[in-house]
Parts: sequence; structure tokens; C-alpha cells
Amino acid sequence: MSRTRIIVIAPGRGAYTRETSGYLNEYGKTAEPDIKWMDNIRSEKGYRSLTELDSLPFKTKIHMLGENASTLIYGCSLSDFLSIDREKYKIVGVLGNSMGWYTALVLSGAISIKNGFYLIQRMGSMMEKNIKGGQIIYPIIDENWIISRNKQDLVLKLINESGAYVSINLGGYIVIGGSQKALDMLLKKLPSIDDFPFQIPLHAAFHTPLMSEVSKIALEKIPLSYFKEPKIPLINGQGHIYMPYSADRDELRNYTLTNQVLRPYNFTVSIEVALKEFCPDNIVLLGPGNTLGGSIGQTLIKNNWLNIKSKESFIQLQKQKPFLISMGDKKQRSYLS
Repeated sequence: MSRTRIIVIAPGRGAYTRETSGYLNEYGKTAEPDIKWMDNIRSEKGYRSLTELDSLPFKTKIHMLGENASTLIYGCSLSDFLSIDREKYKIVGVLGNSMGWYTALVLSGAISIKNGFYLIQRMGSMMEKNIKGGQIIYPIIDENWIISRNKQDLVLKLINESGAYVSINLGGYIVIGGSQKALDMLLKKLPSIDDFPFQIPLHAAFHTPLMSEVSKIALEKIPLSYFKEPKIPLINGQGHIYMPYSADRDELRNYTLTNQVLRPYNFTVSIEVALKEFCPDNIVLLGPGNTLGGSIGQTLIKNNWLNIKSKESFIQLQKQKPFLISMGDKKQRSYLS
């Protein structure tokens, strides 16, 4: 029997929310030995264990700190990935959004589970004492989830005038990174749309030149020995594919520790490349939660994939026969185990 071909997507740092509290307790069994090992290492370093964090009532000032959120989400995503039934599903490619890139490295086999933890813990805690800059998220779509060129042009113009940067291209949203001064200007100038513009709590100016010191330290601390050729095709935040048996370890390390730290992360392009190069039967979004579901749907609309032309047609497809399977959705995750 032929297996269903899937692309797997790892979420970024904002994935663990109040709604996903207890995710590890409910779904973490498949990665239990790895979670226990991570708990021990974190406890030795003076951090709360992932198990403890997962059991606490959600608090922004605890759960969204880089040194906590990054590895907690990694543990959740890893457990979800390990629970996918490989007899039913063939994973033809992996990718991630922002911090999810580090998780994707592990899922592809380009970094071991343990070294992936060390990488994510270090990168997540780099600004433990002093968060540099911040991020704002803002929509550039209309009510049908179709990108509005007028909105996009206005946002890019205001970003340029403020001295901020495009941080992440996220389907129908732009994540903006910059100094707090630049963000304050944008918070005043960007037209109000529902809850936007929204500054993401406890996030630094990731994927911008303001992270130069983080990149410098990472290059000093993260050795080339961490990296190897992936076993599954790995798509980065520029749409480049690292293939098994041919990926360059130096290039992979350089991208991870310099390029994607200092330059925009184009999550939209990474999905587009995954769709067009691998033509999967399904996209699988790992938990916790489903924060990227809308952005993935908006990217499908942008490319008219499977004749999805609007928010309504995406929702109808998801109701009838989901193309996007979100493991943070109890009903949908049952398809994969």
C-alpha cells in the first residue's frame, strides 16, 4: 500500500499559549525519554523543567520568555513528530517558521535531538538579561484572506520610514522587527485593524541586523560538528532545499547562525517551494496549537493551490477533507497516529 506523502512544518516561538497549556502532559509520551533528559539538563542549569512549565497555569512573563518558550515548544513539536505513523505517511520534506527552523533541523536529521536541544536552548536564552528590540505583527490581507497590494505597499513604506525591518513574511501577515523607538512609531502610524498592530510580548528583533551580537556569539559557541547532511529534504527560510547526501554542512551552519538570524525569514516562500517541488498529499503542522494555520491557508490561497481561492474555500476544504492537518487539533491529529 502506498504511503501518503506529507510535508511537516514546525511552529515558531509563539505557539505555546494559554490554550495549549498541558500539551506535553497530554501528547508528550512519544518523546518521554527525550523530555526527561531535557528536564534534567535544564534543572542542572537552573531553569524550570519543561514538565514543570507545562504543568503551571500559563503566564506570559514565564511561558513566553525565550529561555522557556523555545525548548518547551521544541519538546511539544518533537513529540508530535515522533507520533506520526510512518507506515501510513512518508515525510517528503520538513520546514519551520523562525525558531521552528531549529526544530526542522532536528526533524530532518541534520542535527541530533540532543544537539538540537543545546542549539535551541542557547539561541532562545541569548537575550535572557537584555531583550534587544521587538516585533510587531500586522495583516496585509482583506476579509477573503487575499493579499492587498495597497496594504502591503503602505506597510512596507512605513517600515522603511521608521527604520524598522521586515522580520518574517508570514502568509497574509508581515512580522516587523526593530528597535523599540521604531516600533513605537509604527504602533502609532499603522492603521488599526481589529487587534492589530500587535507587539508580540517578550520577542526581540529576530531576523534583523539588530541581532548581530547574537550571531557572533552563536558562531563562537555552536560547532560545525553539530551539523550533518539531512536524511529528509529540508527547506529553509529562503526556499533553499538541503537534500540528503548533498547538503553542505558549512553552508547549513552559516545559514543557521548568520543568515537567518540577521535577515528576513520568508516562511511564505518556504511553503511555496515545498508545495511546488514535492507536491505533497497533505501538509502536517506540528503542535503545540495551530497558530500557523491561517498563514498556511493564506499561502495556499495566494498560489491557488488545489483551487483554493478564498478564506471560505479553504475552510470548506478543511471541513470536507483537510489538506492541512494540524496536530494541535484533536480530531485532525487522529489521522496521523
